[in-house]
Amino acid sequence: MSVSRPTDTRNLIAACAAITVFGFAFGMTYPLLSLILESRGVPSDMIGINSAMMPIGILLFSSVIPVAAKRFGARNVAITAAIVTAMVMLSYKVFDTLTAWFVIRLIQGMTISTLFVLSESWIVGSAGDQNRGKIVAIYASVLSGSFGAGPLLISFIGIEGWTPFVIGAAVVAIGVIPFIFIRETLHDEPEETRPSGIFDFAPKAPMLLAAVGTFAVFDAASLSLFPVYGIQNGLDLTTSANILTALILGNVLLQFPIGWFSDMFPHRMVLAGCALTTAITLLLLPACIDSVFKWPLLVLMGTTGYGVYTVSLASLGNRFSGIELVNGSASFAIVWGFGALIGSVSGGWAMLGFGSHGLPIGLALVYILLALGVIKRQLRMRERHA
Repeated sequence: MSVSRPTDTRNLIAACAAITVFGFAFGMTYPLLSLILESRGVPSDMIGINSAMMPIGILLFSSVIPVAAKRFGARNVAITAAIVTAMVMLSYKVFDTLTAWFVIRLIQGMTISTLFVLSESWIVGSAGDQNRGKIVAIYASVLSGSFGAGPLLISFIGIEGWTPFVIGAAVVAIGVIPFIFIRETLHDEPEETRPSGIFDFAPKAPMLLAAVGTFAVFDAASLSLFPVYGIQNGLDLTTSANILTALILGNVLLQFPIGWFSDMFPHRMVLAGCALTTAITLLLLPACIDSVFKWPLLVLMGTTGYGVYTVSLASLGNRFSGIELVNGSASFAIVWGFGALIGSVSGGWAMLGFGSHGLPIGLALVYILLALGVIKRQLRMRERHA
């Protein structure tokens, strides 16, 4: 059993500040590129395939992150990744073709995965055991605020010219500063503690990885295709971009109750509740997309849809520490990459083959499967201890 760990306020604040600014650039990139491609007449399935290059980059590189962090120092690796990410943001405009964007998004997936794996491992590892769920929920709220600011900014500045790309690169560059204050902890571990792959980690936390995969399908599909979904249902550019803002608003305002529940009740019960609620809101969305009722529905959807990841992170921090926590975070990133790849591609295919409403209905089915899996595993655990 793991010993109780106190809160490391310095690392917590620094990592949270860094990941917040990266979240802004990341949240802006998905809808920005999708709306640009939509304006150029690129089909929705091709937009989804292009969006999938970022999770492919995450898949290719996430297993390298624990090894690099152990050898070169997590802080040094994170700073290097942030600098490369800023350069990648500008390269979208320098190499402004669909073909080039496939390669650029692949590279961005590699650098983004590094930033998120290391930052989130610092955050969940630095949060004290007694209040980890609530601290992770606050982090998720702040991160979601930065995510939501990206689409919101697009609704004001538009998608033309260099401006959105320059702003994104500048924000990422600012995110390097908090990393300077991170206190390294991996060098304090025993020499025999070494990084491991996802195949070693998966048997230790299979339902956590399943929850992350489900969230990733929803995350990638909504970020890349919900604005397109709005446009195809008669909404204008501003309203379509603000669909993401409303979705993320639920994460900003209402994640703390999710974190509180995860500190007070079994994680599997909270996961199942979040999954079922998200599925219901997704199934109701087609009937509300052209009315004012879509806004509160999207807020609730964002609360529980992203809440699945909040609970998963809190559970990861409760169960693991040190390089094993980095291994877990890297495994989360790999599974997120698989899920996001499936979400980006299948979301585009669903819209192409079954109409625009195929997107929310398909996502609802994924969350229903997660809820059933969590409930089934919980029942098995009770039978074993009966």
